[in-house]
Amino acid sequence: MSEPTSAVALASQSPRRLQLLRALGLAVTVVETRYDENSAVPPGRAEAAAGTAVDARGLALWHAEGKARGAHSQGPPLLIAADTVVDLDGAVLGKPRDAAEAGDMLRRLAGREHRVHTGFVAVDRRADKRISGVESTQVTFLPLADELIERYVASGEPLDKAGAYGVQKRGALLIESIKGDFYTVMGLPLARVGRACAALGYALL
Repeated sequence: MSEPTSAVALASQSPRRLQLLRALGLAVTVVETRYDENSAVPPGRAEAAAGTAVDARGLALWHAEGKARGAHSQGPPLLIAADTVVDLDGAVLGKPRDAAEAGDMLRRLAGREHRVHTGFVAVDRRADKRISGVESTQVTFLPLADELIERYVASGEPLDKAGAYGVQKRGALLIESIKGDFYTVMGLPLARVGRACAALGYALL
């Protein structure tokens, strides 16, 4: 039997995930994590460097679990960690290093379908129990003129986001359709996470 909870710890620096959890009326403690996704080498990454498609769903979950394992102990007992990966035919598009790379990513996505995978982990740190999963959503971009891409990149919005776009702001103007959970694209599949927390004994509603 789950009991209502009003507080969670978040092992993520993403302002979007913080915004989503606060929108549920939760008091959120953002905790640092020792996990560095830029230096971690999950299974399949070496093959991807050689041109082989990587398991993008597995990669999202790998990073989410790493963030949870590396999280500092402060905050409430319920911890949530997540990671989002943009998957274009098996090629993973991470956060762009600069404006030029952001433009390149958007040109690759333009007029095409891709998938967004968000891996998540909910942890009851008091009982040392956890539930994890991955949610995937299909996104189709409109055809994009170079001028539009340049204006969007110049806004600065793409530079801290996987795939160089954010669905919740001006990036919404680039999207033709979304099939699946909108919040997965934003960075945290709330319904799946809520069910996981409830299974651990923490009701978010």
